[in-house]
This record gives sequence, structure tokens and C-alpha cells, in this order.
Amino acid sequence: MPAYLKISKMSRTLTISDELYERLESEARSRGLKSVEELLDRLQSQQTDISLRRDVVRGIDYLRESLFARYGEMRAK
Repeated sequence: MPAYLKISKMSRTLTISDELYERLESEARSRGLKSVEELLDRLQSQQTDISLRRDVVRGIDYLRESLFARYGEMRAK
């Protein structure tokens, strides 16, 4: 398959203002990306990372609360 062909699983059409598209395009270029689509992929990936981090923090908070309930305040030596 030629390199210039890109197969996508799904295509959707989204209508946005020219002004918004230009801002997205400018942001993509400023980040060294080739397209608005690449920018949107990166932003989605970052959001997923943030959600995973929040889950980890919730787990740590739960563990700390459990340890505090069981052992009380742990003082530094």
C-alpha cells in the first residue's frame, strides 16, 4: 500500500468556524505537529493520562485514610 494512503476506521464531518480552525491549525504548528487531527489526538491522549493520574491519586488517598484509621498518625522520627 502506498505511504500516501491513510486508512481510517471511521470518518466524521465536523463543522466549525474558520476562526476556530485557524486557531487549531496555528496551535498544531506551534507544537510542531502536521495537522489539526494530530493535535486533537495529542489532546485526547493527554486527557486520558490525566484521568489515569486522578485514579492513582484517589487510590493513594484511600490507602492513606485506611492506614490512618488503623494506626493513627504516624510521626516522623
